[in-house]
Amino acid sequence: MRQVPGPDAAFLSGETSEWHFHVSALTILETEDSDRYSFAGVRDTLARRIHRVPQFRWKLHPAPMTALARPYWVDDENFDIDWHLNHIALPTPGDDRALSRLVGRLLSSQIDRTRPLWEMWLIDGLEGGRSALLAKIHHSIIDGQSGAELATLLFDLEADPAPEPEPAPWTPEPPPGSNEIVGDIVRRASVWPYRIGQMAAQFASQSVTYARHTFGDQPTTHPFQAPRVSINGKLTPSRSFASASVSLDEAKSVKNAFGVKLNDVIVAIVAGVLRSYLIDRSELPDTPLVAQIPVSMRIEDDAHIGTKVSMMFAAMATDVEDPGERLLRIGATTSAAKEMRAALTAQQIMSLTENTPPALVSLAALAWTAGGLDSSAPPVFNTIVSNIPGPPFDFYLAGARVQAMFPMGPLLFGSGLNFTVVSNATRLDVGVLACPDLVPDAWDVAGRVQPALDELVEAAASLSD
Repeated sequence: MRQVPGPDAAFLSGETSEWHFHVSALTILETEDSDRYSFAGVRDTLARRIHRVPQFRWKLHPAPMTALARPYWVDDENFDIDWHLNHIALPTPGDDRALSRLVGRLLSSQIDRTRPLWEMWLIDGLEGGRSALLAKIHHSIIDGQSGAELATLLFDLEADPAPEPEPAPWTPEPPPGSNEIVGDIVRRASVWPYRIGQMAAQFASQSVTYARHTFGDQPTTHPFQAPRVSINGKLTPSRSFASASVSLDEAKSVKNAFGVKLNDVIVAIVAGVLRSYLIDRSELPDTPLVAQIPVSMRIEDDAHIGTKVSMMFAAMATDVEDPGERLLRIGATTSAAKEMRAALTAQQIMSLTENTPPALVSLAALAWTAGGLDSSAPPVFNTIVSNIPGPPFDFYLAGARVQAMFPMGPLLFGSGLNFTVVSNATRLDVGVLACPDLVPDAWDVAGRVQPALDELVEAAASLSD
């Protein structure tokens, strides 16, 4: 039986009307010069390859003791790809802002939990002879890194690949019976005392490590150290979207000049964006903004397409005027965060969510949002910055070349901005997801990405002068 793992179950139980735990990606396709591209071609590609992603045919099956036990994944006996793949078009002229408004509306609602937890929209009518594919997938079955791997399953390496063999007929497995599930729950419950003992020992060991890094020579950044600014406050269900693309080579040149990681450069770009944004609003705080940075927990050749992610926190040095010095500060704080994260991971036996009843996770999320803690408690962090390595080559869907791919992560804990970045051939594609009640114009934010990189490039050039 496939019981939903603890971290994935937390994404399901913690979802509220304000916190949407789906991840998304908007893929821009060059369709004008393709003889093969069509909606039917996209549908056929997905239908032929969906067996490679079994999660796309799974639906939730609640446990008898729903409040105490995690649900199960079962095959959807009535699976129909046409319930998940939709075809729509933008009205003329189909510009980027019209597309972003549509994307924001589509991402403002939760995914239907009576079916497999994913939806896609093929959007025609974009200016410049383009189309777009918007994918919306629940975080319980995918994370950023597995999303990049999913792209390699669904896309082609050439415009006109060799025909694929017909996939074998799919026969759904029957769902487990109530007695079987109850037996599974009883077996798992029998080891709870032992697992709770392990968790207590793990907590004690990790607390010592946490304290050592917190008060060491290079103090680390922690939750609730973020200053309150206008991008933090009460989230609503509404979402807005904007995008930017910048040169991957320029970002790498900055990385090499300063001797930092590419992820540090990306955090520094976002820091430059937010510093500029807040200065223009006369609200730049004296203390640095704090980013939550997802960290992949995957090992090499890990084929799992679920969620394997942890978090670290980093001060973004937005109080530092010089962009080069800001980048070096970010590099130092992320290095300290990685060291602490590695030490804590080495001591981790199991995730806390493995032993947390779904009802408790749901109650905590509802208490946070209903209690107005998004706007009254100190911010857990200011923004989320996620960096996903993508394929270093061009790829295609139904004969159309992928021009860009803009990923989007969730908003939570009163943070109204999420920056998710994927390397795509020669570019860094930046997806900006916002809560419009906190960030009125996501394009104002996205438009600052290139200038933020430009000032880092200039700072790198000055090192050799």
